[in-house]
Amino acid sequence: MTDEPDKIAALAAEAEAEAGYDVAQLRARRGKRGRPALGSAPAEVESVRLDPELRQELAERARHDGTTTSEVIREALRRFLRAA
Repeated sequence: MTDEPDKIAALAAEAEAEAGYDVAQLRARRGKRGRPALGSAPAEVESVRLDPELRQELAERARHDGTTTSEVIREALRRFLRAA
């Protein structure tokens, strides 16, 4: 069974939802949450297929560098495009 504070919070959220959300307030909060910007505009997601060996190398490099696989991919792509 949930405790009393959880029930109160759930009821308050339900009441707010039923009353409708203040769109202007939600938009104002939008810039204060979420992922940090990566460039001059919202980022796009690109899907690529990686064979298991390449995926393993990518994960190892990210671990070695203390970063994410996404950042390793972005940096590699930047370097490749500047060299072209």
